[in-house]
Amino acid sequence: MNTYNSLFESLWRDYTTRNPIAGDIYKLFAAEGENVVNDHIAFRTFDHPRINIDVLSRWFLNIGYEARGEYFFEDKHLFARHFEHRDIENAPRVFISQLICSHFSNYLQNTVSELVQQVPDKLLQSPEILVAGNVWETLPSHETYNQLRQESEYAAWLYLWGFTVNHFTVSVSHLNKLGSIEKTNEFLKHKGFVLNNSGGEIKGSPAELLEQSSTKANIVKHRFLEGEFEVPVTYYEFARRYPDIDGKLYRGFIAKSADKIFESTNYYSK
Repeated sequence: MNTYNSLFESLWRDYTTRNPIAGDIYKLFAAEGENVVNDHIAFRTFDHPRINIDVLSRWFLNIGYEARGEYFFEDKHLFARHFEHRDIENAPRVFISQLICSHFSNYLQNTVSELVQQVPDKLLQSPEILVAGNVWETLPSHETYNQLRQESEYAAWLYLWGFTVNHFTVSVSHLNKLGSIEKTNEFLKHKGFVLNNSGGEIKGSPAELLEQSSTKANIVKHRFLEGEFEVPVTYYEFARRYPDIDGKLYRGFIAKSADKIFESTNYYSK
């Protein structure tokens, strides 16, 4: 996992193992003759110094990535940074966000602190942390999950799934037949996939140089201490970028759009 290709192959394998529907969508695009280019991937973490953005990003910095934009999400109490490869033109951007735990209750802060202390030191020194998943509890507590959800859906998702790619993103700008967000969304809905409509199905606009949409996270059965319950796992995103004043496709992110994309993993019942 310490080279560009091996790292992203491992991340895609982990992502599609957790959420096979993403692999199904990829195959549907390929069956249409589309060349599926990955616009970006995203990770979630806590702002604790043991596992914050600086810790997770080092494995991308080691293979040629550089830090670029920074973003704040006041309502969700998140900070994020995105990274771009300095040499590989179409390398996926990497977007890593972290929960600002001090903005929450003592219960959430104490829960996070207890979880983080369980992450093995050896794992923190390896890129395997990026696909390690839940490394703190063999079986999570459904009661804890629901208590965290009352304060932060983001925290509850992290509690369940831990360190894994939150989503991959199809670059709609590189599609031919489905080269608009509207066409992409209609294609997905026709195939039976449910889209995240928080803030509208399409987030952003051509004027902002970025349009985004996403599926809702797939619902899977998950074992808890109290039994088996259905919960959201990961989702697939779609992004169309427009040329900036330099004639090149816009490379950053729009905070108010990303804010709604985060809600793709909010709990819901099928």
